[in-house]
Amino acid sequence: MRLFVLGSAAGGGYPQWNCLCDVCRLYWAGDERVVARSQSSIAASADGRNWLLLNASPDLRQQVLTSPRLAPSAHADDAARRATPISAVLVTNGDVDHIAGLLTLREKQRFPLYGTTGVLGMIAESPVFQVLDPAFVEKRPVAIGAGFEPLPGLFVEIFSVPGKVPLFMERGEVDVGEESEMTVGVKLSAHGKTAFYIPGCAHLPATLAERIRDADALLFDGTLFADDEMRQAGVGEKTGRRMGHMPISGEGGSLHAFEGLDIARRAYIHINNTNPILVQGSDQRATVEAAGWTVTHDGMEIAL
Repeated sequence: MRLFVLGSAAGGGYPQWNCLCDVCRLYWAGDERVVARSQSSIAASADGRNWLLLNASPDLRQQVLTSPRLAPSAHADDAARRATPISAVLVTNGDVDHIAGLLTLREKQRFPLYGTTGVLGMIAESPVFQVLDPAFVEKRPVAIGAGFEPLPGLFVEIFSVPGKVPLFMERGEVDVGEESEMTVGVKLSAHGKTAFYIPGCAHLPATLAERIRDADALLFDGTLFADDEMRQAGVGEKTGRRMGHMPISGEGGSLHAFEGLDIARRAYIHINNTNPILVQGSDQRATVEAAGWTVTHDGMEIAL
């Protein structure tokens, strides 16, 4: 099984186009310790030929342009005029940074679109997503806990993780941390190996910890290093937990929450532009690496 990181940053990417937080300033100043990152998405394959896209980032077009393995020329069907190795798409929630890229996939290539009934229903109700021609894009609802095989040899199961509804659906008091079909994690299995992709998670319940125990790889929510990081950076008032993201550090943080679960490879993904782990050589980067975590970057590949 191969996992390919198309985008490693949270919504807005890194740097954000209008941000002058301390971490973004490094990029604008040409500091070599930081590199640009596009918005979170990965691709998975059991054969290195056909790929399942997990989340469709707003940066999807550029991600394809910089990923030869996803280019049309790499597809087996040379007679086709609208075909790439992207053979199926799965969305884990309805956040803009995970579904906006679906609009890039409107050019008449056939593929199934997987997601929960709630998320696919939300997409179907939005007039703008009607550009996805149903003659080419078949929406296939997937039940929580139900396994399916979107590509030959690649087995997938989705499961609820603590989260919330997308920002644009928030009304009044928001239930943050609820486990529903609006935010899911993904289990990927092939050739006797197992990996988990969880780009958004508000906290780690015991049931989730046991689910991922002994995994060969975990790509987990690394949005913020500190829960109040955006407030400290002067760019927002919401905490990470209020946004549905478990912080890396502090009490209940992810840095140590996975200790003892015997996960072979642990990597942070969906990293916010304010997060100092983006800076090579920073104290925070050294801390996560010393604890056995990797900081993902665009173009990173994990072979299992």
